[in-house]
Amino acid sequence: MVPGTCLYHGFSCEDAQIRGEIAPLLYNARIRHSVSRTQIPGGCILFLSQGFNMRTSNYLLSTLKESPAEAVLESHKLMVRAGYIRKLASGLYTWLPTGLAVLKKVEDIIRDEMAKAGCVELLMPFVQPADLWKESGRWIHYGPELCRFKDRHNVDFVLGPTHEEVITALARNEIKSYKQLPLNLYHIQTKFRDEIRPRFGVMRAREFIMKDGYSFDLTTEGLQKSYRKMYRAYSNIFTRLGLDFRAVQADTGSIGGSSSHEFQVLADAGEDVVAFASESDYASNIELTECLEPKTPRAPATKPMGTVPTPGCHTVDEVAELLKVPANTIAKTLVVVGEKKDPEDKGPAPLIAIVLCGNQTLNEVKCEKIEGVKAPLEFATSEQINAFLGCHPGSIGPVKFPGKIVVDRTAAHMADFYCGANHDGEHLSGVNWDRDVPEYTVADVRNIEEGDPSPDGHGTIVLKRGIEVGHIFALHTKYSDAMQCTVLNEEGKPVNMEMGCYGIGVTRVVAAAVEQHHDENGIIMPETIAPFNVTIVPMNMKKSEKVRDFCEKAYKELTAAGIDVLFDDRSERPGVMFADMELIGAPRMLVVGERDLEKDQVEIRYRASGERKSVSASDAVRTIISEVKAALGELNSKAKPQEE
Repeated sequence: MVPGTCLYHGFSCEDAQIRGEIAPLLYNARIRHSVSRTQIPGGCILFLSQGFNMRTSNYLLSTLKESPAEAVLESHKLMVRAGYIRKLASGLYTWLPTGLAVLKKVEDIIRDEMAKAGCVELLMPFVQPADLWKESGRWIHYGPELCRFKDRHNVDFVLGPTHEEVITALARNEIKSYKQLPLNLYHIQTKFRDEIRPRFGVMRAREFIMKDGYSFDLTTEGLQKSYRKMYRAYSNIFTRLGLDFRAVQADTGSIGGSSSHEFQVLADAGEDVVAFASESDYASNIELTECLEPKTPRAPATKPMGTVPTPGCHTVDEVAELLKVPANTIAKTLVVVGEKKDPEDKGPAPLIAIVLCGNQTLNEVKCEKIEGVKAPLEFATSEQINAFLGCHPGSIGPVKFPGKIVVDRTAAHMADFYCGANHDGEHLSGVNWDRDVPEYTVADVRNIEEGDPSPDGHGTIVLKRGIEVGHIFALHTKYSDAMQCTVLNEEGKPVNMEMGCYGIGVTRVVAAAVEQHHDENGIIMPETIAPFNVTIVPMNMKKSEKVRDFCEKAYKELTAAGIDVLFDDRSERPGVMFADMELIGAPRMLVVGERDLEKDQVEIRYRASGERKSVSASDAVRTIISEVKAALGELNSKAKPQEE
């Protein structure tokens, strides 16, 4: 194949007279019915068939004027209104044709970057035997989000929320020698997590589509190389999707492992908080961000400990208001459940006091990692606290607390502070560590705040909200140890394989893209994942043969060129057609009217900028093809090549 040529399946060379213009349309992400592909110098040429061509007269457009009452996020509202999704039940959604077109384009970009990174696609079952989960230890520890059920033979199964167990079982049976390594396997598959409160549309649904991949290496050095490849591949994927994202250090959570990075799409609607350093490239999820110990020494005690009446006060704010003191002079004491030293002990679990400055918040992920704290984290109930201390939660303090006390680094620098007296209606004043609370442990257990020193020592912290769309983990031998997943090394000895895990929330990516790319008129999708590259909107086509003939010809030529086109051939008012085409998120609209055609003119409207441009009718198709080529090329060219 000669570079710069292209094959159009179903169209003759005469029909493809503009082939020289469209041949370099690299990665027009969802290539429907593509017949083959070949590698050429400078990139990958795709042999294209017809583009995704549709007429609204035989298409399920399904746009709505009103948003669903339960929708909170703009992405949820717009995805329903634009006919991307429809709710079936709580946390379950049907993907309609327009949304599915976007979803498939996301998947194709993922597959392309996985291929460049040397990954191999397979497909694992959605339903998994419980025996594998019991073998890994996650049958108990994963929690209620794991949907368990029995088949007719009373055998336990789960609906897969992830596939570490399945892939590890496959690897131990199929990979026998170090000569088969390294190997990176992935699939794009439905997942199910029984969320207690599904919300925000597909942003936090119970059923969703996920790309999850798993690398297998002989050594830690090999795993590190695989991890770097996936970091680069994921960065390329989200770049090509047109997303404003950051890769940040993150907690490993229920997946486990030694290290991980999240890929966060920056958006005000994000559930996660991401911490950035003002003077470096440091970035991490707030769950993992270390809060440094204050540099200034703790002030000496100057007041004796005393008692102050605080009737009816159960919160820091209420005490601060009553005593007319700042919240940061009050110690906030929370109580969590500890681990029993003897699992056979039938008595109550120990309770642990966690002490913070009154104006700061607990980081539950950090707290869960403290020695002796039960995981997953569990706060003591009012009944447990009353039985243990004889008071209600709002009256707890560290003085004479009959259990382990963990004090945050910042709170450990408080002096002459106020705290609960461990009985209702009173607080203590003039409290000081060591003198009044002789035994305690200091740990980092609070959330970092805007303006705090960056943990890398460069500048201060800036906080932004993000939507997690990808997560990569260095698992090492967590699962291969538990499931005896071994391979023979060069010396013929069995060793446990080093594993990595790499996930992308495919359905969540679409919602995140909408969250970043919308305005008051609807969705504005990036070129690479727009459901259509262009929509054709004729004015009074039923009454104008000239308009109809031009639109039919443009439609045929654009689809022949591999451009995804929606031809609005409905008998609707122009305002209705314009509103629908703006709502669904196509980057441009070709508006064709008889008066303009008489002057050899048509209009192209650009969704992102709102610009309207008159072009020669004879050059319109060529102009659109050239613009699509340039837009796709701009995003795809930002992807960086994999290192050898």
